[in-house]
Amino acid sequence: MPLPKAETYTLEDIYNLPDGERAELIDGQIYYMAPTPSRTHQKLSLKISNKIDTYITEHNGKCEVVAAPFAVFLNKDEFNYVEPDISVICDPDKLNDKGCNGAPDWIIEIVSPSSKRMDYLTKLLKYRTAGVREYWIVNPMQKQVTTYFFGEQENADQYSFDDDVPVGIYPGFTINIGELLK
Repeated sequence: MPLPKAETYTLEDIYNLPDGERAELIDGQIYYMAPTPSRTHQKLSLKISNKIDTYITEHNGKCEVVAAPFAVFLNKDEFNYVEPDISVICDPDKLNDKGCNGAPDWIIEIVSPSSKRMDYLTKLLKYRTAGVREYWIVNPMQKQVTTYFFGEQENADQYSFDDDVPVGIYPGFTINIGELLK
């Protein structure tokens, strides 16, 4: 007896979700999201986004920082749609009114109790294989930042909120999460 065929979902299924229901699509599988992030989550997203945007502006950078909700079509296909908490895109050709077509250069996810498995496992693997250059996981419950750099020299590090966390795609730029929250 054959195994039942697993359902494969597409962007059409994401677009047809009931109002107020949020989900991401990874390799044809739907992952439902919490309808509203916590106040701490939103504060972190705003402060980190502002810090990155200020750095880019002050250094005449060409990259663009965008906070969720923002559509990222990772593989430019019908089976992958994510909404990272923060995306930094350095190729303007990837951007249009619908979102980002292809992998952002840098993605930051802010962990919530319900998103740990997604952020630390599923998205880590997906972002790496999709071509994201740098991925940060900011965990407010543990006050830790885990960074991954997927270049010729792959690297993973862990920092506390009190550390100056180096940004791989911008050598010399660091972010201290603890200082942002003061």
